[in-house]
Amino acid sequence: MDDFLKEFFPTVYRRKQAHLHETDYCKYDNQLLTLFTSALYFAGLLSTFGASPVTRKYGRRVSIMVGAVSFFCGGAVNAAAVNIAMLILGRILLGIGIGFGNQIRGAVNQLFQLTTCLGILVAYIINYFTERIHPWGWRLSLGLACVPATVMFVGGVFLPETPNSLVEQGRLEEARRILEKVRGTQKVDVEFQDLKEASEAARAVKHPFRNLLRRKNRPQLVIGALGIPAFQQLSGMNSILFYAPVIFQSLGFGSGAALYSSIITGSMLVLGALVSMATVDRVGRRALFMEAGIQMILSMVVVAVTLALKFGHGESLSKGLAALLVVAICAFVVAYGWSEIFPLETRSAGQSMVVCVNLFFTAAIAQCFLASLCHLRWGVFLLFASLIVIMSLFIFFLLPETKQVPIEEMFHLWEDHWFWKRIVLSDGGDEKPPPPNKPAPQ
Repeated sequence: MDDFLKEFFPTVYRRKQAHLHETDYCKYDNQLLTLFTSALYFAGLLSTFGASPVTRKYGRRVSIMVGAVSFFCGGAVNAAAVNIAMLILGRILLGIGIGFGNQIRGAVNQLFQLTTCLGILVAYIINYFTERIHPWGWRLSLGLACVPATVMFVGGVFLPETPNSLVEQGRLEEARRILEKVRGTQKVDVEFQDLKEASEAARAVKHPFRNLLRRKNRPQLVIGALGIPAFQQLSGMNSILFYAPVIFQSLGFGSGAALYSSIITGSMLVLGALVSMATVDRVGRRALFMEAGIQMILSMVVVAVTLALKFGHGESLSKGLAALLVVAICAFVVAYGWSEIFPLETRSAGQSMVVCVNLFFTAAIAQCFLASLCHLRWGVFLLFASLIVIMSLFIFFLLPETKQVPIEEMFHLWEDHWFWKRIVLSDGGDEKPPPPNKPAPQ
């Protein structure tokens, strides 16, 4: 929004309006401007370390409410900001809220992904309309973050604690009472016993992070905790989403047209999440990853070649080429996906590492993208394409198909995999059961 740039980043605004002979890619190359984006994710990364013990000790309900308060304060500070320091402080408070909010993620990764995509789309729509309100539309846009924070806090006040969280805290009678209320029946013996056994199994692992490093869990560590979260960010996905209006304006779109194109992009993100949810059980995660990789590579190559031939020297893009770029970016965005491969004993540690790796690379890419766009120009999209090629090869060679395989039986996939079997079967930490037709040694 121009009013926002005028007040806090006048140099960027003047450079945007001046039509200098520098490449158009550099219009928004400003480290303070990118820090406004990345500060949220750096704060989220650090706050996850404090949020985890709060969740374990006091439950998810308290974690939600703490995150909501921090998020509300962040939105309020940003809306009232009079200098860059207040903007950064507000983003840090928002990041702390995200760090606590990530503690409620679990086996509902696809639903989490869908709601995240819907949130991004709603944010684009809000920006599109508030951009027309001068000169305080940007304050309304940033301040509306208080609305979901209020909803989360009120929900935290009235919603009961989850039964499994109460079991983890040793409050068994209360956990059973809540479970009966949720199910609408007192016949919850089997489910309640499952909750207790799951909690006991999780507590039996004294050092979950150390356990995650064992050879038998090496595939989950390399693929699920490190590889996939890192590649998801290195693919350039969040850079496209964070800076979609900036990218479209750098390509010659007007401010309104850029925000409108961002709404289209956000809609494609929601569509991709819905398609993934509808097809993942039939097609399989590995197949979706491979198809998405090919689609994303082709999209980035189309964008890079188009920009290399037609853009960067003050030349305006034709409507046809502009439409091609929007289609290519939408095809890139719609290919995004997610998966979960952690067994119970390492799930908490694994998901914590996923969150940390994801937030770290999100923050790093957000901080570096505009500078990379300025210096590499169209080459930054080829860089993303090259990283997606590496990601696709990584998935093709190291991730077996997990379709119809329960999470707790993933170990058998690793035992049969051409690469991982040499690692997981060499873990001497567990006593192996005897073969079926041989008596156990006395």
